Amino acid sequence: MTKGKDLAHEADWKSRARWRSSGYYELDTSDVGDVPVRLFLTSALLAEAETTLYRQVVNAARFPGAKLVAVTPDVHFGYGVPVGCVIVTDRDEGAVAMGPVGFDIGCGMMSARSAVDAERATPDRKLEFNREVMKRVSLGAGGTSKKLGRVSEREFQDLVRGGAEHYAAKYGAAFDRSHAERHRLPVADDWDVPWGARGTPERGMDQLGSLGGGNHFIELQRCEETGTLFVQVHTGSRGFGHGLATNYFDMAKDERPGEITDLDLGYFTPTSKHYRAYLSAVAAGGNYAIINRLVIYEQIAEAFRKVFREDLELVYEISHNLVQAEEHPAFGKVWVHRKGATRAFPKGHPALVGTRWESEGHPVLIPGSNRDKSFILRAEAGAEKSGYSVNHGAGRRMSRGEALRKLDQKKVDEQYRRDGILVNEDGRVPLDESSACYKKSEDVVAAVVAAGLARVEYTLFPVASIKGVEGPSRAARMDRKSKGRERDRERERSRSHKRPR
Repeated sequence: MTKGKDLAHEADWKSRARWRSSGYYELDTSDVGDVPVRLFLTSALLAEAETTLYRQVVNAARFPGAKLVAVTPDVHFGYGVPVGCVIVTDRDEGAVAMGPVGFDIGCGMMSARSAVDAERATPDRKLEFNREVMKRVSLGAGGTSKKLGRVSEREFQDLVRGGAEHYAAKYGAAFDRSHAERHRLPVADDWDVPWGARGTPERGMDQLGSLGGGNHFIELQRCEETGTLFVQVHTGSRGFGHGLATNYFDMAKDERPGEITDLDLGYFTPTSKHYRAYLSAVAAGGNYAIINRLVIYEQIAEAFRKVFREDLELVYEISHNLVQAEEHPAFGKVWVHRKGATRAFPKGHPALVGTRWESEGHPVLIPGSNRDKSFILRAEAGAEKSGYSVNHGAGRRMSRGEALRKLDQKKVDEQYRRDGILVNEDGRVPLDESSACYKKSEDVVAAVVAAGLARVEYTLFPVASIKGVEGPSRAARMDRKSKGRERDRERERSRSHKRPR
């Protein structure tokens, strides 16, 4: 969508970010046309932002029908568009963009609380908790379901169509579905799982209730405000979502071969052949992710009960990689793409009418690194200016490869031991997921609060962390793959191709 000579302000874009009294910077450059681009950053976060982000922000503003781009304070360089951005497009004529949804369709968070005093999380109990969870929840990229096993094709169709509604009806539920962002996303009657397609989405048939790898985690936490134990989970749609995305990314490029030369910038419009099918695929991936988090919650609740002899209560479950049909006061009926961004509806929002959250707004779950604070927020009325969205975490500041090269395993492990944070069973911290790789969550959330987007309700400190450890070789491959994709994109940018606006 962009190439070097397209951009007039790539070199000086930070100096052209104008501070607004509403609590954000607005880009004042010709490259984004008349699309408002709002940067919800402090001056320090703006200074720290990668200079290469500008090209991706411009990409976000150039999707057909774009009405607003909001950049969240955890922003970092992504694929096509930044991780930590919100793109609002017109629902009647605008694009449904694929890069802002990504490969882990519906990735998101789950939080639960207890009445257990945090002092009961002794070293022995932390170890027992991690072991009991790891008995029940498979970790890593190849992890498979320990609860449901491999379901049939018919049952798999019913699950990805029916989401938590079908799961609760078929298997019973140890969770209150009113504490989820939604029970299900609607899938068209004529849509079917693309069995055997290039992306092999059927990989997900035996992965429901598994964590995955990368930055996915399960964490036992101490709440500052209550002094009790909480649990958070971060995971998504596993191999199913990745397989679906792979198929449709290729379809988008095939549909516009002269225009979409970068897979990450694919999109469909209402006149596109695959528009409806892609929306159903996103819904199916989102439904899978919802079930995956709730199944993991059930497994963790069982482990928690065994170790602490008390129950967990679901606080909320919510996605941060999704495109959703919404209505916005300034833009009407829109598609809201949240790439590494979390929905934040305040009290009184029309979408919450008739729900338990109508009078207070729904919880917003913001994890930090596994040696830093996490937060549960409540949206404020000011969230309208960011497309009713906030960040989804702290934001990466060091690549996986850089972490493996620069960080010392013994020193990192000792830091965590000194802080009383147990990682997995052996205390060995994945270097590419250690705290040095991420921004300070407090700095990021401070920008959200200062802009009037949300307020802090709970502050959570890590006590024990479970990661899907991939090992140094896989982390290095992931880093090389990332760099290779960026080199490919740079080659594509040097070629002449059309701009879709």
